This record gives sequence, C-alpha cells and structure tokens, in this order.
Amino acid sequence: MARIVSDPKFQSTQLGFPATFSGLWPDDVAGQRSEGPSPTLGELLKHVGDTRGDQEADPRALEFTDLSLNQRALPFILSFNNLSYSVKVRRKITFSGLFSGKKDIEAAGPEGLNKFTETKTLLNDISGEARDGEILAVLGASGSGKSTLIDALANRIARGSLKGSITLNGERLEERLLKVISAYVMQDDLLFPMLTVEETLMFSAEFRLPRTLSKSKKRARVQALIDQLGLRAAAKTIIGDEGHRGVSGGERRRVSIGIDIVHDPILLFLDEPTSGLDSTSAFMVVKVLQRIAQSGSIVIMSVHQPSYRILGLLDRLIFLSRGQTVYSGPPLKLPDFFSEFGHAMPESENRTEFALDLIRELEGTPGGIKALVEFNKQWQKAYPPQASPTRQGLSLKDAISASISRGKLVSGKPETDSSSMSSSSSAMATFANPFWTEMWVLTRRSALNIRRTPELFLIRLGAVVVTGFILATIFWKLDHSPKGVQERLGFFAFAMSTTFYTCADALPVFLQERYIFMRETAYNAYRRSSYVLSNSVVAVPALVLLSGAFAASTFWAVGLGGGTSGFFFFFLIIFASFWAGSSFVTFLSGVVSHVMLGYTVVVAILAYFLLFSGFFINRDRIPAYWIWFHYLSLVKYPYEAVLQNEFNDPTICFSRGTQVFDNTPLGAMTPAMKTMFLRLLSGSIGRNVTESTCVTSGVDILREQGITQLGKWECLWVTIAWGFFFRILFYFSLLLGSKNKRR
Repeated sequence: MARIVSDPKFQSTQLGFPATFSGLWPDDVAGQRSEGPSPTLGELLKHVGDTRGDQEADPRALEFTDLSLNQRALPFILSFNNLSYSVKVRRKITFSGLFSGKKDIEAAGPEGLNKFTETKTLLNDISGEARDGEILAVLGASGSGKSTLIDALANRIARGSLKGSITLNGERLEERLLKVISAYVMQDDLLFPMLTVEETLMFSAEFRLPRTLSKSKKRARVQALIDQLGLRAAAKTIIGDEGHRGVSGGERRRVSIGIDIVHDPILLFLDEPTSGLDSTSAFMVVKVLQRIAQSGSIVIMSVHQPSYRILGLLDRLIFLSRGQTVYSGPPLKLPDFFSEFGHAMPESENRTEFALDLIRELEGTPGGIKALVEFNKQWQKAYPPQASPTRQGLSLKDAISASISRGKLVSGKPETDSSSMSSSSSAMATFANPFWTEMWVLTRRSALNIRRTPELFLIRLGAVVVTGFILATIFWKLDHSPKGVQERLGFFAFAMSTTFYTCADALPVFLQERYIFMRETAYNAYRRSSYVLSNSVVAVPALVLLSGAFAASTFWAVGLGGGTSGFFFFFLIIFASFWAGSSFVTFLSGVVSHVMLGYTVVVAILAYFLLFSGFFINRDRIPAYWIWFHYLSLVKYPYEAVLQNEFNDPTICFSRGTQVFDNTPLGAMTPAMKTMFLRLLSGSIGRNVTESTCVTSGVDILREQGITQLGKWECLWVTIAWGFFFRILFYFSLLLGSKNKRR
C-alpha cells in the first residue's frame, strides 16, 4: 500500500488513474477522453484513513490499493416517454374586442373563460433516454422548452400537470427516492458571498454526507472534489458579490455544481450550466460534467449553443423547437440526419449552429417545423438507439445497491442491509443526518456569515444606542409628579414601539437566503424545522446585546423605579419585545417575497399594533368590534409589563396635595388658592387632605390605564410566547411556500 499526499503540482497520471481528482490538465484541454470509467469518490474514500487528530493529518492524504478502475459503469437508464405539459396564459383583450365578443361569451357559459385564456403547450410528446456514463444535452432556441424538459425530468413539475412516464431502469421514480439519488443545479449561482470555496463545499458535505462518515473523510471528499472541479487555486477565496471581490464566473459556476454533487448523485440535472461563461470556462465546466458522468452518473443538462469543443464532450442530443423533438441522437449523426432531410451540412460549419439556424428558419415558414418533427419520428424508427444487453434484467433496487457498494456516496444511506432491501425507495433514508446535526451545521454557517459581515449588526446596535441616548436625554431623571407620569407613559410607548420597529432589519435576512434555502431543501439537504430552529438560535445572542444596550442606556438615565430587580425585568421585557418583533418580521419574510413590499407591510402592521396597545386609547374605551385587535397587538403586552414594573410599588406616590390640580385649568392658580381649594375639597368629601397626602399612587395609575387583567410576569411570558408562535408560523410558511414546482 502506498501513501500519496495530493499536491496541486503532482500529475495525476503518476497515480495510475485518470485525472479525475486533479485540475484540468493539458490532456483535458485537448478534449481527449479517458479510457474506462472514472473511479467514484467513494472508491477513493474507502481507503482514506480515519485521522484522530485533525492537526496531525493532512485531510487530502489518500491511501489506496489497486482499485478496479476498468470495471464497467453502473447500469442506469433514465427513460421518458410521451411527456406533455401545457399551461394556461391570459390573452390580450382590447376594449373593443371585449364588447364585440360579449354575446359569444354569454352563450358559451362557463367555457366562455376561454375567451380570456388560452392553452400554451410547452412540451409535446417528448421521448428519449439517458444512460449512466453519458451526457445528455437538451438544445434549442430560447422558449423551445429546454428548461421545462429538465424540470419535468427532475420532478419540478406537479405530477397532475405533467403527462407521460419517467422511469429509471424500467421502474417509476418515486419522489422521495428521486430527491435522495439526484441533484439539480439551477441556472443562477445561489451561494453565500462571504464563504470561501472550501467552506461552501465543506458545509454542503456536512449536509449531504451521512454522519457515519468521519469528519476526516468528509474533508478528504471536499479536497478531492476541489481538485475534480479545478478549484485548487481558488479554494481559500470567498465567493464574493457586488461589494466583495471573489472568484470568477466560471469558478462560481463550478462551485454551484460542486455543492450539488458532493454526495456523488446518480442523477444530475443542470439548467444551462454554461450560460454567461466564456468559451474556456464553459468547456472546463462541461469537462467536469463528463468526469462526473464517467464515474457512474447520468448527467442531463440544457445548453443554448455549445461550441465545437463542448460538442465533442456530449454523448446524446435532443433538439427542441416549440416544445417538440426535432432531433434525438448522438452528435456524430447530425450530418447524416440533416443530409437525409434534404439540407446537407457543410463540413466547415459548426453542427449545432447549423441545426439551430435551420430550425429557426423553418419556424418562420408557413409549414413550420412539422415536416422536421415527422422526419425525426421516421428516423427514430429506422435507426433506433442500441440497447446494451448487459443492462437488461437489472432492477432499480439492484442497481442502487451495486452503486452504493461500489462507493457512490448517495446522501441517504441504506437503512437496512442492501441484500434485504424490500424496495428501493423505502431503503433510502430521506435525510443524510439527524435533526440535531443539521441544526448544528446550519448554526455554524449562519454564525460564520454574521461574523464575516459585522457591519450589519454594528449598524443595528448603533441605531439602538443612538435611540436610547436620545430618549435618555429627552426624558432625563423624570420626577414623581403628574407631569412625570405622563412623560413616563410617553417614554414607555415610544420605547416599546422602537424595539419592534428596529426589528424590521431582519426582513431581508431570509429574503436573501430564500432561493439558497429552496435549492438546499428541494433535495433534502436538511429539514425545514432544522433551519427554523437554527435561525432562532442564531438570532438570540444579537438580541441579548441589543436589549442590554438599550436597557443600560435608558433605565438609570430616565430614572425608572425598581432598583436592580426593576432593571433586570426591564431588560427581560426589552429582550422579549425584540424576540417577538424579530419572530414576527421573520414570519413575514417567509410570506412576502419582495423587500420593499415587506417593509411596507411591517411598518403598517406595527403602526396598528401601537394604535391598539392601550397608550392612545384605554382598553375600556376601545369599541367592541375592535377589541380583538387589542389582544392581538404585540405592543400591548410589553407596554403593560413595563407600566406595572414602574407603577406597582405602593410606597411611591405620584400626586400629593395640591399636585392634584396639575394638568388641569386649576393648575394655573397661585399656591395659596390651591391650598384653599384643597381645604374646601377636604370638607366636601369628609376627608382631611393636606399637602403631604398621597392622592394618586401607582396602583391608581394602572387602574386608570385599564391594566388590571395580567401581571407583569404574565405579560412577559405572553410576549415570549408570541415569538415562538410566529416562529411556528414561519415554519409552516416555509413548508407551504417553498414548493419549488411548476403547476
């Protein structure tokens, strides 16, 4: 047994196997195909030693014996027959046309709706097959149905809307099994900009690879994948975005592919992976896909117009035009196909460009592409695709078992021994890792993103501190007088509403991650519940710091009562308010998909919460038909809690003797006149009221404000419960709103 440490400068040919885990070597650029199937990454990782100390071992160190690299690729055939898919679109109706067709619409009855809608066929009787070890490319002009066909094969179209059959090795693919054994790479590169290439792939490995695989093997898997994707030079570079310089467009695209193939899927779907890339970057991407296919995977991708070099890497082509198949077969047969159709292909011209130009030309003719579609059907009958006899009779269950035993790292490990599997779908785990592992990885990733962008939290902290400073200087050392009571009420109302409004900055957090979340959960990288809990856990430390900063900057400066225990409760209710507000905004971000619309909704609803909180109008004065909104107001409970924390001390008096006339027209009288009126008032009520007599206590103020139903601790728990309630609603919004399927 030899031990070899991977070195970017070390040529893969010295290792005795094809250049699968190194970069793109010169022989790759020449477009040469390697002899025999490539080894799966699982085969290599079987020989990776479990390192006990991460500091002592190089995770890229591979130990291997003589791998059987010449064995035949695993037998998988994805067949699709008579796929059809239509959608209803609105017709453009003019004002005059609406009235001219009014009688016809009335006569048509319910079917008169066809006057306003029309059916558009996106896929029309599409059939074909894709085999492991090969790349199937779907070509066509914009709007031809390329992406729709990829979505149909990847189960991204609702079953009721898609007609036809899709089978793998002759067996119908169940949705649960497809999610486990496949991956879908979107056209857009949806990545976290502040993570490095290596970190991005490592987090994906922790999601998709089972926990039975040691961390050292997961690291080795990622390092091998980095070499396979040709990303060694960019491994420590952040992905980047408009404000942070990162990797190039081609490298970003390869990272997008890498995060979806880290578990070595059997089926790989890609929607225009070369879109927006230069010729060299596009070729490198397709070369990586060729290696993935040769390791025993089925690769199906859509491509707009491949170059001559890329065409040499493709095994099968399907040309689409207006949702119909106009050619299906290998690239080498294109000249013969169009020659027999009556349009000879010049030897010097790019085959795909010639075919696409001819298809566009036929689309503009009166007869359209009907003749070409019919000719393709006759061609398929005359030259049917050759079937491999070694593939016949092998069930899907046996093929998946053989694939796992050969070393393909399917994300869902078998729940039972492969020899005793009763069905392929039931034998595969839905998720690669348990709940707590997913939550821990998600929390670490979110914390790392927050740490890389400290300015976002610092801006929020600065806003809270500035607000606290302004409130402290305005309401500096309030006294225990009737005016002080009114000023305290104003301070509490503004402070509680401010805590909720400052939570609005949580709105874009999920909106920025929405499509990353949808991509990752579409193929069971982790549970939605894990994401919700992780999102909640990550938010808590920041809320604690914000609550402490606001409470410390206002409580003592304003002169609030209660001492140390009062400050502690004030801090808790501020934290509960931040928690409830953050949860509410997070829930809205799961419902509203646009930032500006989200901000509008948040501001409006929080304004209603403040209106019905009990500050502007007491609970007893709210009309009966609006009282329900009072109890739904998030501001009500923390507002009542801080009032009770302030005014529930019976030893503090807020109005003595002549102070009873303050805030009334009698307050303008002289002290002598106030004393005389106080003496007359004492005589009329039969009670001796002097200058030192307490006229209004804190309990009286609470009664005047209508705060008599819940205690301060009950209000605190209700506020915290609101936060948990909105987190649960956030989970259901993700469960119902992240179905990434066409209807």
